[in-house]
Amino acid sequence: MQQSSSARDNVTVGILALQGAFAEHQVMLQKLSLKRKVVIVLVRQPEDLEKCDALVIPGGESTTIALLARLAGLLEPLREFLKTKPVWGTCAGAILLARAVEGAKKGGQELLGGISIVIERNGFGSQVESFEAPLEVEGLRESNRPFHGIFIRAPVVVSLNPGPTDPPIQIISRISTSLLPAGQTAVPLDEDDTDPRDPRTIVALRQGMHLLTTFHPELTKDDRFHEYFIRECVLPTLSRAPSPA
Repeated sequence: MQQSSSARDNVTVGILALQGAFAEHQVMLQKLSLKRKVVIVLVRQPEDLEKCDALVIPGGESTTIALLARLAGLLEPLREFLKTKPVWGTCAGAILLARAVEGAKKGGQELLGGISIVIERNGFGSQVESFEAPLEVEGLRESNRPFHGIFIRAPVVVSLNPGPTDPPIQIISRISTSLLPAGQTAVPLDEDDTDPRDPRTIVALRQGMHLLTTFHPELTKDDRFHEYFIRECVLPTLSRAPSPA
């Protein structure tokens, strides 16, 4: 069926709405002022996913989100979706996008595996080690203005493992070790955080059309990360898509 011109001018972004901070992502996406209107779909069933041009997986509890996705019949559709469409994972969503995870709960952790990294759950510590820090982020609008990063039981990137046919991984933000909580043990506080070979200070990265942040942009009042996802990850894939018949 042919789409109307107004429908083709929209960008339909799904938010996986099984558990976690999906409502906060919805508010941020609805605030965006872009040339193309952003239409939000709260994804709870496979048929919801079919409507989407892109997907956001929110922070929350990664094992719970994975379990609820399996019960909803969404795990395999999600894995197929990310083969062709952009996905952004924040915190728990970042864990689900990894190829492998350390520190999983007993019984293991189901993953979607869209980004070629190993990640550690709660890498910067428990709830009491949650913290906030200013971040320099490559590619954001007004990139000279720091982005306020909110880290809640944040995961840590342990290794980058792109295969020969995988898109390259682009690091878009690192955190200075001087800003990490004293109680965390993932990164020694005297570590050289300028060493490009050390992945543990990476807090935001891209691989192809996918975006990963170990913190929670949706809990701020700053919409620049949401704008970045649409501008840099989503719109280029729509421009390459064939026009409807």
